[in-house]
Amino acid sequence: MQALFPTSRLVRSSGIQPFIFPTDEQNIEDIPFELSNGEKSTVRQMLEHSYTDSFLVAKSGVIVLERYFNNMNVDSMHLLNSVTKSFIGMLAGIAVSRGLLDPQSLVTDYLPELSNSAWEGTSVRHLLDMTAGADYGEDYTDVNADFWKEASIVGWKPELVDHNTPDTLRDFAKSLEGKDQNNGERFHYKTITTNVIGMILEQVMGHNLGNLLSEELWSKLAPSHDANVVVDRAGGLYVGAGMSACARDLVRFGMMLTNGGQLDGRQIVPTNWIEDTIAGEAHSASDYAASEYAALGLSHYRNQVWVKDSAKQVMLALGIHGQIIYADKLNDIVIVKLSTQPASVELPMFVDAFSAMDAIADTLSAQTKSLTD
Repeated sequence: MQALFPTSRLVRSSGIQPFIFPTDEQNIEDIPFELSNGEKSTVRQMLEHSYTDSFLVAKSGVIVLERYFNNMNVDSMHLLNSVTKSFIGMLAGIAVSRGLLDPQSLVTDYLPELSNSAWEGTSVRHLLDMTAGADYGEDYTDVNADFWKEASIVGWKPELVDHNTPDTLRDFAKSLEGKDQNNGERFHYKTITTNVIGMILEQVMGHNLGNLLSEELWSKLAPSHDANVVVDRAGGLYVGAGMSACARDLVRFGMMLTNGGQLDGRQIVPTNWIEDTIAGEAHSASDYAASEYAALGLSHYRNQVWVKDSAKQVMLALGIHGQIIYADKLNDIVIVKLSTQPASVELPMFVDAFSAMDAIADTLSAQTKSLTD
């Protein structure tokens, strides 16, 4: 991404030493699980058949499996696509804890320039949980979808750029008109909502979004490498999908989630924000069940995080083409899978990866239990 497009660098702190992962390699690749079509498979077969580039499993901060494919290595950057969104969701939690952001307030309270029919009556909570009504299409198979038109602003679809294309992501948000559902009606996945949250966070926290992500989140993960996010021509970060990072550093983000927002004695994200993400609201499950992603079989979507199983406290950060951070809070297990799947969203491939990760988590937690019995 840095070679192809303008980017903003998320800088690791010179005052925090990079976390050094201990390793204890285990025979995980032979763990069996059942595919969505009922056939039997193994973790190894899942990795081979799902265009995997990087795959890491960590239990209580110890790497128990680390595999790289397709010329990737421990230092390789990989585009995260919508995994980026979960970083913004956690940054929002920090702003809320400081009294800078009220999820119940309207978008227009913070960004008056979005006083149009698309954003009328939309609250920050609607953005965080992707129940906003703004008319915005995200069918990845539609080459003229709003998602691709927005992505063209940062150079990803140059063939869609014409004299009517907005110059910036902010201008694109202002250009939307009308609603495709009522605010709060159901979960309806829209990348634009994350980009608007980013604009609000800049407003309420008083700093450039790249600096905020660097100082409040990225550097505190004690990563080994910088990350980066593609930007528009005004320097606005494409936080809906534009972040790239190394796999080990993403494990650290997952560890922060499983440890209630804390790492190495530093409280990065408020614990109650993580708890709220997992619990959701009374209508979160029904909002998700009414969505286009119900077939994934997850519990709900909250604070820009997919909650796979609220009872088991398993969270997911997901991106198209096979990007996954799996964070099992109860068992302190983090799994990162970075991929180059040809289709943007091939639901069976995602579901099978989730099943493989569940099987890994079950096996590792059973081993831990047997050692403590």
